[in-house]
Amino acid sequence: MVYAITPLYALPVVAIYMVLWFRVSSARGTTGVSFGDGGDGELLQKIRQHGNCAEWSALVLILMMLAEGMGTPPIWLHISGALLVAGRIAHPFGLLPDNAGHPLRYVGNGTNLLAALNAMICIVLQTPGH
Repeated sequence: MVYAITPLYALPVVAIYMVLWFRVSSARGTTGVSFGDGGDGELLQKIRQHGNCAEWSALVLILMMLAEGMGTPPIWLHISGALLVAGRIAHPFGLLPDNAGHPLRYVGNGTNLLAALNAMICIVLQTPGH
């Protein structure tokens, strides 16, 4: 099976992941904290921005690969992929220590939840006997 659609979205998501990883790594160098957050709020924020990206990205990309491998029509894969990328761009800007209700946090989490649900439904609909 050649995957033609999922990689189109995996590449920008991995680029975002790498930027977030670099921010954590740089902050660790600046603070001298090699494990955990050392009580540094800014480092904790960067760790969670990166962690949230890792958690959602892996889940949605795996679901997209399964859906694509099962023959899901391309438009539905593009919907999940576009939602994932939009969420990964928005979320770090909305994950703020002093505003749990920031709109970009909702956009980030909401679009990723919709991307996962869309891919899950695609998998169910492609399941033999459905």
